[in-house]
Amino acid sequence: MSETKLTKELKQAIWFATKKMGVFGCFEVTIGFNGNERVDYITVDTRGVWRCYEIKVSESDFHSKSKNTFIGHYNYYVIPKELHEKIKNEIPKHIGVFVGKNDYAYCDKRATRQQLGANENILQMSIIRSLNRETEKLIRAGNKDIINNYEREISQIRSAYQESQNKYYEIWRELQELKYKKGDLLNV
Repeated sequence: MSETKLTKELKQAIWFATKKMGVFGCFEVTIGFNGNERVDYITVDTRGVWRCYEIKVSESDFHSKSKNTFIGHYNYYVIPKELHEKIKNEIPKHIGVFVGKNDYAYCDKRATRQQLGANENILQMSIIRSLNRETEKLIRAGNKDIINNYEREISQIRSAYQESQNKYYEIWRELQELKYKKGDLLNV
């Protein structure tokens, strides 16, 4: 399922809010090798503190049966301000809230520290596996063959555009000549 514009905005907002030296994060991290749980966004810092973020864009999304994977030392919802106003009394006391708007998010409610909900080695392997997936995407996107194919397509499109421009000017000149000849005939 493709992401909504709001989901993309909230993802970018939480990424910017957590982007600090010594903090490493990844989106869509499946926990364990055959895991049934997936964290929307997870970070770990150089002190070994894990934070999990669940992105919710609507009330129905918040109340859906899809599991919230809150297994970090600190766990947060990332939600738009309008949704926060509607559901703030339903958020458990130990869960924090980042409120996002456009590409900016701020912590409106701090999470309280919890015991990790998964083995730290499993979390490490899960984030490594997911970061590797993202790296593969980038490498494939930078694949010289793919780039060459796109450049070839761009060149073909440019050539077709230039041909159509040349035809347009040729027809325009012929039309101007006809108008000139017709004008001369009228002036005779």
